[in-house]
Amino acid sequence: MSSLLKQVVQRVSTLPIEIQDEIAGQWFEDIENEIGWQSTLQQPQDKLSILAQEALRQSS
Repeated sequence: MSSLLKQVVQRVSTLPIEIQDEIAGQWFEDIENEIGWQSTLQQPQDKLSILAQEALRQSS
């Protein structure tokens, strides 16, 4: 574990349990999103192009 992550965990551990759980839930969501992006970025470029076009279409 990195020293920064240790500092964050130590700081979070001083907060009330309810807030710790809320932060933990946010972290899990962020981690899952990052894993998804890493998986997507490892796909062939033609698939990325299709995903980018879809994202642009959805944002319009």
